Amino acid sequence: MNPSEARPRPESFDALTTLRAAGHPIDLLNEGQRQVFADLSRPEVDLLNSIKTRLDAVAGEVEGQELKLV
Repeated sequence: MNPSEARPRPESFDALTTLRAAGHPIDLLNEGQRQVFADLSRPEVDLLNSIKTRLDAVAGEVEGQELKLV
C-alpha cells in the first residue's frame, strides 16, 4: 500500500451550500461576490452563520424592506 493512500483525505467543504442552508441570500450576489463567499473556510462560514443567527434573534417578526427611489 502506498503511504499516501493510507492518509485520510480532507473533507470537501462547500461554503455556498452551507451559507444557502443558513438562509444567506447568496444567489442575489454577482459572480465575483459569490466567488469571495465560495472561497471562505469552514470557520469563516461558521462565524457568519453565528452572526446571522444572533441578528435574526433580535429582529422583529416582520422587517420592512428598504425602498430606494431613483
